[in-house]
Amino acid sequence: MKHIFVIVIAVVFCSVSTVHAQDPETEPETREATAVEEERQRRGVRRLGDVVGEGGDEWSMDIPSIDMPAQPVEPQPEVNLPNPEQDARLQALLTRRAFTPNDPEVQEGLEELMSDVEADARAAIGAGNLQLAQQLVSVIAEFTPERGVIADVRAEVTRRNTVSQTLAEADAALAAGRLLAPPGQSASDLYEQVLALDAGNEAALAGLDNTQQAVIEEAVELARELDFEGAESMLLRAEDLHDAPERFQQARAEIAQFRADYIVDMDRQVVRAIDEGNYDDAESGITQLVALGHERARIEALQVSLTDARVYGGFEPGQVFSESLEGQNRQGPEMVVIPAGSFMMGSPDNEGDRFSNEGPRHRVTFERGFALSRTEISVADFAAFIEDTGYRTDAERAGHSRVYDIRSGRMDRQNRINWRHDYVGERADSNLPVIHVSWNDAQAYVGWLSERTGRSYRLPSEAEFEYALRAGSQTRFWWGDDSPRSVVENLTGDGDTSPTNARWNVAFRRYNDGHWGPAPVGSFEANPFGLYDMAGNVMEWTEDCWHDSFVRAPADGSAWVNPGCDRRVIKGGSWSSTPAMSRSAFRLSSVPESTDMRVGFRVARDL
Repeated sequence: MKHIFVIVIAVVFCSVSTVHAQDPETEPETREATAVEEERQRRGVRRLGDVVGEGGDEWSMDIPSIDMPAQPVEPQPEVNLPNPEQDARLQALLTRRAFTPNDPEVQEGLEELMSDVEADARAAIGAGNLQLAQQLVSVIAEFTPERGVIADVRAEVTRRNTVSQTLAEADAALAAGRLLAPPGQSASDLYEQVLALDAGNEAALAGLDNTQQAVIEEAVELARELDFEGAESMLLRAEDLHDAPERFQQARAEIAQFRADYIVDMDRQVVRAIDEGNYDDAESGITQLVALGHERARIEALQVSLTDARVYGGFEPGQVFSESLEGQNRQGPEMVVIPAGSFMMGSPDNEGDRFSNEGPRHRVTFERGFALSRTEISVADFAAFIEDTGYRTDAERAGHSRVYDIRSGRMDRQNRINWRHDYVGERADSNLPVIHVSWNDAQAYVGWLSERTGRSYRLPSEAEFEYALRAGSQTRFWWGDDSPRSVVENLTGDGDTSPTNARWNVAFRRYNDGHWGPAPVGSFEANPFGLYDMAGNVMEWTEDCWHDSFVRAPADGSAWVNPGCDRRVIKGGSWSSTPAMSRSAFRLSSVPESTDMRVGFRVARDL
């Protein structure tokens, strides 16, 4: 340090020499300024002499002798500041104070320096650097212990420790599942305490978020245990923890969906219990559905079904039955119970010979079974209806229908043709499927059948017909993807010949069923559901209105009906259908009053 002062004095000496060498003719103002500068330099030299305190022959400056102690008067604290510039100032001041403890300039310098350090300490607190703040106030406490920043840092340390400890307790409570209780010790309360000490604490906010999510999960679990009131109460409590409206909307939607799905599943279980004859289970399920707020109309329908099943007895899938016709000395058509289930309706995009109106392919689910007549309605079946009611068919009122001309091979209109005639206009045998009947005529027949049996008969929906036609298959035909290997239906085969030895131009290869026109009902093999003539013999009316696609089609198998529709769906192949028209997905339509030698119908019944 002594050598440093020598250099400074030398610089000052040179400066003084330079001042004395100024031109004597310098302006008065310049001379006055020069005199002031010389006086400042002399004081600087004197102060430096105070520190050096020795003088020497090497100096020829006129420096007054100062009475300085040879050794430091008192020891100084060994403290350091992290800022190099501030630390240099501090060490210089401490060195001077060691020799002149009561120097007011030194004390003033320390006060000024400690003010700078205090500002740095407060900045460190604001930046969250508590370690630096503590280091700085430890120096401040040595020189100005009365400064408020010392207490502030200690308070911040206490606060930080409390925040850290409370946060750890909150995390432990969350891990232990103490989400909302006990008061003051729950995860939610502890995280709130942290936020009261440290607003915006990210760990506490995340903890509250996790707590809220855990509460929501518990609420959803309560809902799955069918405690929907408890679930809603818990959600209301969780809403106060954290502002996340979308999360609660999602939770309530999930609970609502679960409730709706549970109701649907319970509804299915009740139907299954009725079908299987488990009537007590069905009654218990209905009671639960009432408690869950199921639709009143549906509850009433289930109760009617249960009562009907207990009185009438349950059916089994595949069971065949028929019912007496009141006032008639005969039975109604034989019915087959079709099992409940689901299937993909329509054709896939890559199916050969596919038409665009067969899509989009979609899943249809039947929650309960239904019954279909084993065969098409025969001439004898329809005759009983006519004899009992005197009903006049559309063909009779119109005075004509279409028949097949054997000589020309054409299908033309012919007068005085009705349900009593066959496909060429001859008198029909009683065991042939009734043809030349319209959709209106079929509706009249099922209405009469319902009245005479006291049961709900109707035309099948398009979905029911295709489901029963496929009988568990998803191939082009119910027997496979190509020509049958055995005689299964009355189809257009390349071995078929007309009465005039004509053959089909487009037909199933290597197939001959022995019939050119319609065959007696039930003449061939039944499909896996026990139904005859579903893909051949005659096409059949269904209940549905015609739609160009299955967009928005019902998924429950019910008929798709629109008020005032002017066309109805026809399903199944006929004795003259090409292979493409015999596919399970094929569909076409006609107006309700039309009649033809290729179209008949069969009936369905609710169970």
